[in-house]
Amino acid sequence: MLANITDRIRLFFRKEKEPYFRFYRILGFYPRNIEIYKQALLHKSSSVKTQGRLINNERLEFLGDAILDAVVADIVYKKFEGKREGFLTNTRSKIVQRETLNNIAINIGLDKLIKYSSKQSSHNSYMSGNAFEALIGAIYLDRGYRACKKFMEERIIGQYINLDKISRKEVNFKSKLIEWSQKNKFEIEFRLIGQSLDDNQNPIFESQIIVENIPGGTGKGYSKKESQQEAAHITMSMIKKDSLFIDAIFAAKNERENADKPVENNILGVETIIEEEYKFDSIEETYSDEEKIISEAEDAAFAEERTKKE
Repeated sequence: MLANITDRIRLFFRKEKEPYFRFYRILGFYPRNIEIYKQALLHKSSSVKTQGRLINNERLEFLGDAILDAVVADIVYKKFEGKREGFLTNTRSKIVQRETLNNIAINIGLDKLIKYSSKQSSHNSYMSGNAFEALIGAIYLDRGYRACKKFMEERIIGQYINLDKISRKEVNFKSKLIEWSQKNKFEIEFRLIGQSLDDNQNPIFESQIIVENIPGGTGKGYSKKESQQEAAHITMSMIKKDSLFIDAIFAAKNERENADKPVENNILGVETIIEEEYKFDSIEETYSDEEKIISEAEDAAFAEERTKKE
């Protein structure tokens, strides 16, 4: 409270007051370094050249992504005492995923402040969510970790996210991955790679995602679907953050597309989905039936996120 009063007094000696008030309405405190907050709202399509280099919000987005993961993990860990790592990881993922952050940015009015080229509005549906991450990066540089956590607890989670509700919500990572692969024309497989028993003789399945013949994430569960969901979750994270994996799958995709080989398809060029429920050695799912994949993705992938606001 005292810090805000001091910052407000300092504001009277500044020439440009409106940006400070604008950010105060969003943050609940006055920025000390206003320039870094302005940079958080500067999309790369409207980059500004300063001292020989382009300035935009991409570096702040990178920083904010890491800080947001830590802050939300801190909040979720203390909120759900006694819960296991898998539960905590899934709950955090539901909060920091692009769809949720995009909705939050819109709810707090951040989307109206972003500077971008008009051509970008229809091509980057997550621009607002990315700017929100950049804003978190700006808060961290301006005020530190505690300010980031307080902002998330009091201004975001307290008003726009119900932790108990979101923790119970199921997210279909498998369908989201299938949707991504269809949209970007990647070949993926869900492959069962292991099977064992726990201490109580319950079966445990281990699945792995294969993207363009490149091994992706692996996951374990007490059912094939549970293990596939975990593997898909990890693979989506790799697609977002693992540069080596991203380079490998893009190179493999380009090699496949450029190879001078006939495409071997089944009837009318549409492959079927092979599923063997009980034969361990050959259990895998190959998704290349375009209509089925698109239908599944549209019906299952984050249906709740698109129809409800947290």
